[in-house]
Amino acid sequence: MNRLKLFIPLIVFVVLAGFFWWSLSSGYNPQDLPSALIDKRVPAFSLPRLDDESQLTSHQDLLGELALVNIWATWCVACKVEHPFLNQLAQSGIRIVGLNYKDDSQAARQWLQELGNPYRWNIVDQQGRLALDLGVYGAPETYLLDRDGIIRYKHVGIIDQQVWDTKFLPIINTMN
Repeated sequence: MNRLKLFIPLIVFVVLAGFFWWSLSSGYNPQDLPSALIDKRVPAFSLPRLDDESQLTSHQDLLGELALVNIWATWCVACKVEHPFLNQLAQSGIRIVGLNYKDDSQAARQWLQELGNPYRWNIVDQQGRLALDLGVYGAPETYLLDRDGIIRYKHVGIIDQQVWDTKFLPIINTMN
């Protein structure tokens, strides 16, 4: 019986290695996190804007035209990597609304001043209530909303040209 106990670490290792191999070979992609909100309206909210914290914004402000809602923060390294591409999208006419997630507002304003501001406006979500309602796992995440405020797609991670071309554009093309 004591000799059998010696093999327990080996058995645990083999089980974990098997699980790891299965996740790699099955095509598992951690960016393909499902969202229960796909094809549902963006949750109701009323939060301040980053540029003028006395001015509240709500889910009604997201209606009327196609929009990306980008969850970002100054503490997010990946957000800094993604930021130049968001600036390009904004310059091409894509409406991007920022959700500044659990961040210092002053640091966020300074960050946008230094790196450029791709956002039409930013929602301040210091407590993360709206992010929780959206099912945010972390930053960056981006939601594609149609003209009626219906969430059509959720992307976890950095948006770059490849992601834009392969994930977002096909959905946008079906919405027009």
